[in-house]
Amino acid sequence: MKKPASHVAVPVLCCGNITVGGTGKTPLTLHLARHLQANGYNPHILTKGYGGRSKQQRLILPSDDPIDCGDETILLARQAPTWRGKNRVDSAQSAIAHGADCLILDDGLQDPSLYKDVSILVIDGPAGLGNGLILPAGPLRETLDSALSRIQAAVMIGKDRHHLSKHFPSHIPLFKAEFSPGPEIRDLVGKQCIAFSGIGRPEKFFTMLKEMGVTVIRTLSFPDHHLYTQRDLHRLSQLASLPGVTLVTTEKDAVKLPQEFIKNIKIITVDLLWHDDTSASCIIDQLFPKTL
Repeated sequence: MKKPASHVAVPVLCCGNITVGGTGKTPLTLHLARHLQANGYNPHILTKGYGGRSKQQRLILPSDDPIDCGDETILLARQAPTWRGKNRVDSAQSAIAHGADCLILDDGLQDPSLYKDVSILVIDGPAGLGNGLILPAGPLRETLDSALSRIQAAVMIGKDRHHLSKHFPSHIPLFKAEFSPGPEIRDLVGKQCIAFSGIGRPEKFFTMLKEMGVTVIRTLSFPDHHLYTQRDLHRLSQLASLPGVTLVTTEKDAVKLPQEFIKNIKIITVDLLWHDDTSASCIIDQLFPKTL
């Protein structure tokens, strides 16, 4: 008999996906955390900290080692109090004890242990759902129909190249957004750059740079959550020393790089740019319904 989901004392928002690889759920988590904070809430983030070596369940500090707790976990901890651990119910209770008035799950759509007030399905528009098959035959953790029965909203990031919008029923709002680089991108426009990244789909980062007018003369892709070795750093340092060339990477990659190395490269932050400016507020309104 399946154990019922545990309810906690504050609203729970889940940003999840149904495909392996990067869809944008962590950038969405960060964006919604900022939005909640700007509206006077105290969100805490729950994550399992994929890629970290440590199994300890605890509050993560921005100064912690990303090798132990995971690269994305450090990014989350820089924005809001972040609890890392396998047991999301325990993490939720710890967060509430430390003052959280709402919780955001970075991933967790397939975890039935903790009750979610609002579950958001994040979809990479250009990548779609691959061949539509479940692991290991395809990239899916579960089918779209299965996920639709449990979500309250969806966010599609990037162009809907596979016409997935038509599969969403009218009662599930589908919000659309694009990745938008931070202001530091302005310093690179018209310059020759070599871009490197170890995220779920590095080509998304490379394409964004090109679309913003950056001259990308070479790209280097590493596996998701890649830990940069001394050999990697030596190779990248050689490229950074080329005349007239700037080395560029993502904020997620940068948390795993030595401070001395970071001085010689450009780090690009990323946020979401909504097609409709009211999208984030609509999602938060579902988490905190207005009462008459």
